[in-house]
Amino acid sequence: MQFKVPQFIDVEDKLFGPFTFSQFAYLIGGAGTVFVLYKLLPLWISIFLIIPVVVLVLLLVFYRINEKPFIYYLEAGLNYAISNKLYVWRQRLVKPGDKKEEDSSPIQTTSVVPTITSSKLADLSWSLDVQEKNIKEN
Repeated sequence: MQFKVPQFIDVEDKLFGPFTFSQFAYLIGGAGTVFVLYKLLPLWISIFLIIPVVVLVLLLVFYRINEKPFIYYLEAGLNYAISNKLYVWRQRLVKPGDKKEEDSSPIQTTSVVPTITSSKLADLSWSLDVQEKNIKEN
């Protein structure tokens, strides 16, 4: 018994001419916003508000990044902008008797870079070879 496998499941249906439902909704919403701005405000003020609305609507309808609609990236950017950021700090332990609020001296940090000598490198190579042989034998 053979079954037909659905194809093109990631392609949205074109409902309104060459536009999908979401693209058509963006166009209608943008056109409505432009109309309201044009009617409520004087032309010289509304033009500064209409241009960003038109650009945003055109990006939402036509612009795709890596074959994904622009709305995904807009949503990710807004989520990043309003979400909490992680700040890491070193907590200083203050003794109960100290009334000093902040130490003005900077924290000294030192880094130790390990050195690899030829004998250490040879030992490491030998241990890896022995482990590789043990794995092959098992």
